[in-house]
Amino acid sequence: EGIELAKELQPDVILMDINMPDIDGITATEMIRSEVPYSQIVILTVQADPNYMRRAMLAGARDFLTKPPSVDEMLGAIRRAGELAHEERSKSKTVYSAKPGNGSMPVGMLKAGKIISVFSPKGGVGTTTLAVNLAVALQREETPVVLVDGNMEFGDVTVFLNQKAKNSIVDLAPRSDELDHDVIEEVTMLHQESGIKILAAPSRPEFAESVTGDQFAQVLDFLRNFFSYVIVDCSSSLTDVTLSTIDTSDLIILLTTQEIPAIKDSRLFLDLLKPLKINRDRLLFVMNKYDKRIGIKPEKVSENFKQELKIVIPFEEKVVLPSINRGVPFMLGVKSKSITRSFVSLTEIIRKRLTEDKEKIAVEIPEKMRVGSR
Repeated sequence: EGIELAKELQPDVILMDINMPDIDGITATEMIRSEVPYSQIVILTVQADPNYMRRAMLAGARDFLTKPPSVDEMLGAIRRAGELAHEERSKSKTVYSAKPGNGSMPVGMLKAGKIISVFSPKGGVGTTTLAVNLAVALQREETPVVLVDGNMEFGDVTVFLNQKAKNSIVDLAPRSDELDHDVIEEVTMLHQESGIKILAAPSRPEFAESVTGDQFAQVLDFLRNFFSYVIVDCSSSLTDVTLSTIDTSDLIILLTTQEIPAIKDSRLFLDLLKPLKINRDRLLFVMNKYDKRIGIKPEKVSENFKQELKIVIPFEEKVVLPSINRGVPFMLGVKSKSITRSFVSLTEIIRKRLTEDKEKIAVEIPEKMRVGSR
């Protein structure tokens, strides 16, 4: 009866108890979402069971509250769900000006952007710091950048930028095969100081499993239509999402430090490249937190790994730690510091590397296959 009523009234928000006599709330959510896609469902339950949360999000629930919720929690969930319902109702599918068969791309979709993943198999080496400041350094009016948090459980990109995300990848993943420009604009947020866009990680760790690797890769591939650079801050764990990100990336920044565990883990990852069918040519090997007082030299690491270290980023605790704690990327400040100069060099290497790859691909395309050839 409740499902039929939802189909008839098509409300903006539905409060759903997970335990009901005839049908459970998760099954009902799935049925309602398939019939009334604009209605946003908030699940209520006595126990905050992560398995229930995961199943609820996969079924299409937009929020999950433990009973009894506080007044603020309830009002906040209803308000967020109502806003999302209103936005989805008012949204119409983007109509592109490209005509079928004319060989042109839809307006605003150039399919030219590059996906750059920042990864280290060892946590704590500075992947988020590098990803955030690299995104800021690459951002220009003619080369827009989106920074994607690829750590589904404990992503910190928004913290490093002193932002609070209203939406996240969880809002895109279920619609990964029907994305459009308006949806991307709605879910990503603008960092005013730098101009970059941010796609946040799930707000709670238990929502992580609602995003699959395939969905995440689809979202990244779609983002490249609108951004010159898609920077992904990867988790150090080789999850389905991380592996899909690495597989989709045009460039993989492998980050290590002078610490023996970090070097050992980087070695293990390099050994995995062949089984994973990842070409070493896609790697950019970077050493972070370099301290010349420590005996381990970058040249020796590069020699032992048979992988050139393209950039060595110095350890500048007095610059990095205040930057993290204030949520202000140091690349927005004075560029005279040695660490900021190293990031400028890194961006130059990346731009050159990806431009060369693009030119190489163009050369390899047979002349008879090129547009306009006769």
